[in-house]
Amino acid sequence: MSSALAPIPLLSDVQVAPRSLEAFASVLDAAGVDRVQRGIEEARPVFAGRTVWNVNSTARGGGVAEMLGPLLGYAQGIGVSARWVVVRGNPEFFAITKRLHNRLHGSVGDGGPLGTHEREVYTSTLAPIARELADRVDRGDIVLLHDPQTAGMVPALSALGVPVVWRCHIGADRADDLVRSARHFLRPDVLAADRCVFSRPAYAWESIPRDRLAFVMPSIDPFSAKNTAMEPSVTEDVLGASGITDHVPAHPTTCTIGGRDVPVVRRVEGERAGPLPAGARFVLQVSRWDRLKDPVGVIDVFAEHIARQVPDVHLVYAGPSVAGVTDDPEGAAVYEQACARRAELPEELRRRVHLLLVPMDDPDENAVVINALQRTAAIVLQKSLAEGFGLTVTEAMWKARPVVASAVGGIVDQIDHDRCGLLVDDPSDLGAFGEAIVTLLQDPARAATLGAAARERVRHHFLSDRSLIDYLHVLTPLAAAAPLDGP
Repeated sequence: MSSALAPIPLLSDVQVAPRSLEAFASVLDAAGVDRVQRGIEEARPVFAGRTVWNVNSTARGGGVAEMLGPLLGYAQGIGVSARWVVVRGNPEFFAITKRLHNRLHGSVGDGGPLGTHEREVYTSTLAPIARELADRVDRGDIVLLHDPQTAGMVPALSALGVPVVWRCHIGADRADDLVRSARHFLRPDVLAADRCVFSRPAYAWESIPRDRLAFVMPSIDPFSAKNTAMEPSVTEDVLGASGITDHVPAHPTTCTIGGRDVPVVRRVEGERAGPLPAGARFVLQVSRWDRLKDPVGVIDVFAEHIARQVPDVHLVYAGPSVAGVTDDPEGAAVYEQACARRAELPEELRRRVHLLLVPMDDPDENAVVINALQRTAAIVLQKSLAEGFGLTVTEAMWKARPVVASAVGGIVDQIDHDRCGLLVDDPSDLGAFGEAIVTLLQDPARAATLGAAARERVRHHFLSDRSLIDYLHVLTPLAAAAPLDGP
């Protein structure tokens, strides 16, 4: 009897439950409902008998994972077989892909090389993963690969004769040497894709033929745990049950999301003097612990330009538990840098700065807590140094929150300056962020007007029904041209 162990799978399946699009009738106008119905009618017969495989590097944490679940659920709800698998990698592989991520944004990141050795690690990691996926893909299926962590699989999967799409969620408006170095590293793989999908035209690579380019703006699911409506009494209980505020709920806190009861029982961790006083005003940034989200800069904006002008306001920076995001090797170090900067503040300011690690053991519980934070914040900040597309910006806008954000990347597509939020041209200008935030804190009527307009903008442009139809428009001609019968 053999004692050999079975090989560890290199792909992990993420289970996605079908979702109905019928609920969108409650948030869309008649034209929006008609657009969805027509898109479904055109796509459904083309995708019969096919599976759309989505491949990325993490099932939780970050915008891609948050978008995939709802989109694939709605795809399944209209009869499209949509699967989601996550690749496994070692720390060296993820250090390289994080380097690629940063450089595609135009950021130096860790400053490490992208040479022959890095290319060998990258390709040797993805080659067996591509073979494992190839064994599961049938003729006529479509493979949708997300971001740098999966691009190296394109050539091997294209060789199967199935359509392969590379979806890049990140980019820079201007291709400098850093951006070009990452594109050069990935170019042999990316050019083998049948389509390359970007969030905005400015991110498209010049080397990719125009007839293989497509554009889909990211979106949010208005019915997810993070975005569904919550009564003020529920948000108050959620913040108290999670230990963010000193409010003590009268009963155990449970939120019902999509028919599932989500208990809020885990307490947030992090660096702070104690819970927020219940009802206290706070400025909020929700982001991963990523240098491009600039948590140290967020603290400096508050300490140097807000705290003394508005002495009753607090700052909350809420990010995922650093142990819960497996594809980001820099998260723990960035969190420690933020903690060190907070520790340098005078005690009076330090006690008003709250760095929260929100548990990710239950993704729905995590989402409910973020939902309550966003709905309660006086102002939502997004001080990104670079941004492919700010999902947290859209989330806050949907909740009618006034948003102050950097005028970088996809954020400029989301916020119409001074109509549905405020943009700061230079993300390093701490004074400009401070002035914008203080202005809104001191003028609640203007803040409310911006928030109401923000919600309407999201309703018409950034909900997941629109992304689903946009993806179907990209994939339908590829599916129609891919035979289902044997070779």
